[in-house]
Amino acid sequence: MNTLNPDALAKISYGLYVLTAREGDKDNGCIVNVANQLTDTPLQMMISVNKQNLTHDMILHTGLFNVSMLTEHTPMKVIEHFGFQSGRDVNKFEQCEVEMRSANGLLYIPNYTNAYISGKVNQTVDLGTHTLFIAQISEAVMLRNDPSLTYAYYHQHIKPKPAIPAQSGSTGTTRWVCQTCGYVYEGDEVPDDFVCPWCKHGKVDFVKVE
Repeated sequence: MNTLNPDALAKISYGLYVLTAREGDKDNGCIVNVANQLTDTPLQMMISVNKQNLTHDMILHTGLFNVSMLTEHTPMKVIEHFGFQSGRDVNKFEQCEVEMRSANGLLYIPNYTNAYISGKVNQTVDLGTHTLFIAQISEAVMLRNDPSLTYAYYHQHIKPKPAIPAQSGSTGTTRWVCQTCGYVYEGDEVPDDFVCPWCKHGKVDFVKVE
């Protein structure tokens, strides 16, 4: 098996990913949407992770992570499981039928992914609500040739529709929908420091429901 497959590297230029990490005996995973190759020599990539996520804390402590590229066949239940539930409350891998580990000992997601990439962090950049991890790539493995899950495909075919807005005069409350996950916030304005309880994105991802 080619552990640095260029076809696998090409998959991190766009799409939605499951990011996995491990600290001690605990594995965790979350959804991320920023993962890009930075350089060829040395072979490096970057990921951006919300600081409120347990996976973020694990990577900060251990320096290791895997990124599994989701495909168009990914059901919403997988995105809900890894994207909308906290690893502090549930075992993200409890219901996984197959647990596969890469050479670095971390889990990757064999179902609904076309490739995975392993990284070892060599630099961190504080982005406020997120941390940018710059990492050396140790593995880049193709699993299948299914098309990657892009944001456009997710919004059109997978993401649940926003809740029906309140009828005029029924509550007097404005509704704002998260463009990432469909969560609806009710209030005249979304607070500047508001973080979506499902996908952990901020105010900038909310639009008013007309």
